[in-house]
Amino acid sequence: MAGLSNVSGLVIVDTGCANISSVYFACQRLGVTATVSRDIKAIKQAQRVILPGVGTANNAMAQLQQADLIDTLQQLQQPVLGICLGMQLLTESSQEGNVSCLNLIPGKVAAMQVEASQNNKLRLPHMGWNTLNNIQPHPLLTGFTEQDYVYFVHSFALAVNDYTLASCHYGCDFSAVIAKDNVAGAQFHPERSGKAGARLIENFLKWQL
Repeated sequence: MAGLSNVSGLVIVDTGCANISSVYFACQRLGVTATVSRDIKAIKQAQRVILPGVGTANNAMAQLQQADLIDTLQQLQQPVLGICLGMQLLTESSQEGNVSCLNLIPGKVAAMQVEASQNNKLRLPHMGWNTLNNIQPHPLLTGFTEQDYVYFVHSFALAVNDYTLASCHYGCDFSAVIAKDNVAGAQFHPERSGKAGARLIENFLKWQL
């Protein structure tokens, strides 16, 4: 928690998704109290913004559209972190409902294609603990190694591209952490990933652009 005592102005976007409270309490365990809001002014004035998400991309984008938040989120200049579905919403589009997303990070989310070998039957969703591969230098991943386990729940994923900071393998390689400019995303659930997940949130809260 070192260096977090002065963190303020953290807003978790109220997307109506089920993981909002767990993200809120994960921040609180680090000594940081967040505001959960869909108020445009509050989000614009925040020092940092977290975009959580659970469910389907088309429903989540409809929620953001209904709250008139799409333009606001696209114009933010402060650090932004998308979590799980929230990460997928940062991309150009999602095959899940064939919906346009926020177009903040290049790439298109598609249904995972996992090939089950005779000795290893892979099921979807990809649910459970897995490790990160090809970890790139970035403030968000300070202290991470390929021995760290994090928790995933998803059936759609972003292929590895130029904005991938870390990948994961489950029948295929996919982006586990992405970033471009002030915007970053984690496909896994840091709020459910123990010490490694807390490290990611702490790194985000310390991230200086």
